[in-house]
Amino acid sequence: MIAESLKIRLDSCQELPSLPAVAIKIIEIANDPNADMASVCQYISLDPVLAAKLIRTANSPIYKSRRSATNIRQAVSILGMHTVIVIALSFSLANSLMKTTLPNQSPVFDSNFFWRRSIATSLAGVALGEKLGVKFLDDLFLASLIQEIGILAFWVIMPDEYSKIFQSSPDHDALLIAEREAFGAGHDELGYALLHKWGIPDYIALSCINSHCAPEPKSFGPMLQACLAVSRYLADYFLVPKDSQMMNLNKAAQDWLGLEASTLIDVIKIMEEELSAVEDLFEITIHQPSEVNQILAEAKELLLLYSLSNMQVLENKSKRDGLTGAYNRAYFDETLQLEFQVAQQNNLPLTIAIFDIDHFKRINDTYGHVAGDAVLIAMVELIKKRIRQDDTLSRYGGEEFALILPGTPLAAAKGLIIRLKNAIAEIVHQIDDGDSITITVSIGIAAFLEHAAHMRCAVDLLHAADAALYTAKNAGRNQIKEWNLQ
Repeated sequence: MIAESLKIRLDSCQELPSLPAVAIKIIEIANDPNADMASVCQYISLDPVLAAKLIRTANSPIYKSRRSATNIRQAVSILGMHTVIVIALSFSLANSLMKTTLPNQSPVFDSNFFWRRSIATSLAGVALGEKLGVKFLDDLFLASLIQEIGILAFWVIMPDEYSKIFQSSPDHDALLIAEREAFGAGHDELGYALLHKWGIPDYIALSCINSHCAPEPKSFGPMLQACLAVSRYLADYFLVPKDSQMMNLNKAAQDWLGLEASTLIDVIKIMEEELSAVEDLFEITIHQPSEVNQILAEAKELLLLYSLSNMQVLENKSKRDGLTGAYNRAYFDETLQLEFQVAQQNNLPLTIAIFDIDHFKRINDTYGHVAGDAVLIAMVELIKKRIRQDDTLSRYGGEEFALILPGTPLAAAKGLIIRLKNAIAEIVHQIDDGDSITITVSIGIAAFLEHAAHMRCAVDLLHAADAALYTAKNAGRNQIKEWNLQ
């Protein structure tokens, strides 16, 4: 995990906060599969402040119980033993650590902000879990709270060296990279070592370190570490609502959980509803109510913009050929139909051309499909640079491409097609072994206005261009043929 030198400094550091006796006992109980309710109640009752917080938790909106608790046994009955153990550990750790004064504390490190962020992350984790139906919200509550404990550990064991790294890192992800470069480990790994040293249940500690890894492709689902990862970005935006923070949050929510913008808005609403209860339990103020209302309003606006942007990207992808970036056949058929109707109703010119790369199979057989694909891409890029924004280039078939030229009469279209044909012939694609590939194309052209009497629908125009293409190929290829009524 971490370098031996770093582990030695962690193990030998006397300034690290020690856990209170009740926390140590709760950890023992958490790791004991045979623990019973009586033991849990007994040890929690030794700490009146902790006991009072657990009773308030059982009665808080977070757990939405229909019953009210007036003592620890009732709180355990409402919450369940596992939940009580984990939440008691959360409060005990937070209470102990938040009161710890760091040695040689740098003005760069704001411990109040660190704990506001930690508690906001815990709130975000629970809100995500609640929205996604994750079991054991209390595990999320604890893991979200302590997943960045390694940052605190770095400040304790090497305040001078860490200050430079911390100050020069603009955000959490940059900080993690800088830590690994400077110390051979990030705060995720150091945090895991500290949690392991304290005896925190391993599934909690492992979730904390795994939440700092890259998400696996297509691993969407309300998993503990995925919710933990997104909770960090959600807390960052909740505390400092900037566009850049929302951009990071939106990406993390997509990468880790596949969440849409509307779901994120719902999660922020849950955070708003439960904020005061969490602030009360931890005796800390994260935001004033008026600030939360403003954050939610701004989040809705930003997420709506991201949602619209994502929809446009997805819509555009659905219209494109995955290899070349030209429009696909479905989009070509739809566009040709619309352009033909406009031309027919308004008596406007409309010309289409179909390009076929000569002997393309020979290129694939000789040089391989990778080289063949590169040729297709190069030809499409060339054509796209030479046509208007209103023109539509589509992949019509394997090595066939169709070009729709709205508002373009036959004579003007022929001039453009000749220039494109000549430019395509000048493409030289270099092969790794030093060889090179050049291509020629056969092209069929058909125009609506010149033959309007014979073009009753878009399919007629398409068949005419197709027939002209076959004429060009049968005539020896590497030439342009215009459709004429025979």
